[in-house]
Amino acid sequence: MHELSLVQNLFAQLEELLRQNNAEKILTVKVEIGPFAGVVIDSFEFAFAVMRDYESWANGAKLILTTPKPRYQCLCGHIQERDKLEPGVCELCGDDFLTPVSGGNDIVLQQVEME
Repeated sequence: MHELSLVQNLFAQLEELLRQNNAEKILTVKVEIGPFAGVVIDSFEFAFAVMRDYESWANGAKLILTTPKPRYQCLCGHIQERDKLEPGVCELCGDDFLTPVSGGNDIVLQQVEME
C-alpha cells in the first residue's frame, strides 16, 4: 500500500510546517488528489487516521480530501471534464482520441490549520 508512504511524507511536511510556524498542533489538513494519481482514497484516509493517532501533534486532526474531475484534451484542442475516468469522445468534434490534461496526477497539500 503506497498510500502509507504518501501519508508518511505528508506528515513529514506537516511536522516541518509546525516547526516553521512555532505551532504545536495540526487541526485540519486539506489535500487535493488528482484523478490520475493512482491513489486509493480509502487507503489514504486509513493511513492518515493511523498516523494521526500515532503522532501527538496530529491527534484529532481532520483530513479534507478533494478530487477534481478528470480533464481530457482532444487533438482539436478542446478540453472537457468528465464524471468518469474514461475519456469518451470529444464534445466538439466527436474524435475518440483524448489525452489526460497535465496536473491530474498530482497530490497537493492545499491548506493546513494549526495552533
